[in-house]
Amino acid sequence: MERRDLLKMIFTATGAALVGLPALASGQVPTAGAKTAFSATDIGTLDEIAETILPRTKTPGAKDAGTGAFMARFVTDCYTAKQQAAFHAGLVDIDKRAGGRFVSLTPQARTELLRTLDAEARKRAVDVGDTGTAEGTRATPHYFTMIKQLAIFGFFTSKVGATEVLQYVAVPGRYDGDLAYVPGTPAWGTS
Repeated sequence: MERRDLLKMIFTATGAALVGLPALASGQVPTAGAKTAFSATDIGTLDEIAETILPRTKTPGAKDAGTGAFMARFVTDCYTAKQQAAFHAGLVDIDKRAGGRFVSLTPQARTELLRTLDAEARKRAVDVGDTGTAEGTRATPHYFTMIKQLAIFGFFTSKVGATEVLQYVAVPGRYDGDLAYVPGTPAWGTS
């Protein structure tokens, strides 16, 4: 899967452009020894949220790809302070809505909670739109939009996601202009 296609898929799935993309695109190198602002508990919660979004089936899930650690690093390195604050507040809100800790919910309750948050995030994206606020600045997206984007982005750019879930063909590879297509075959992935 081309990165451009992945970014389009993220936009389609969440209704917003990937948050933190300008910092990622500029290639800023984080300071040496930079630490994430996430605890091991936070990373575990992010892993469980990502696993609920992209569960293990006959292929690996988001936890297998270490998506929680990726999300923590991406937020630390690529999000603005305002976006980081919204992301952290979102984790607190998820635990609050779960009645304590998200990880203590049953799988069905986790899915229901995340579906509710996804509906709220989509409604907010429609209400705010791409024009931003009245001051002409973009509004910070709903925290679940950021979480969902990073879960998808982190999983499909990981080695596990690109080689074990998508079909992987090393580039450059041989050219086959008449490749047989079998219905139900996964999309092609490159890394």
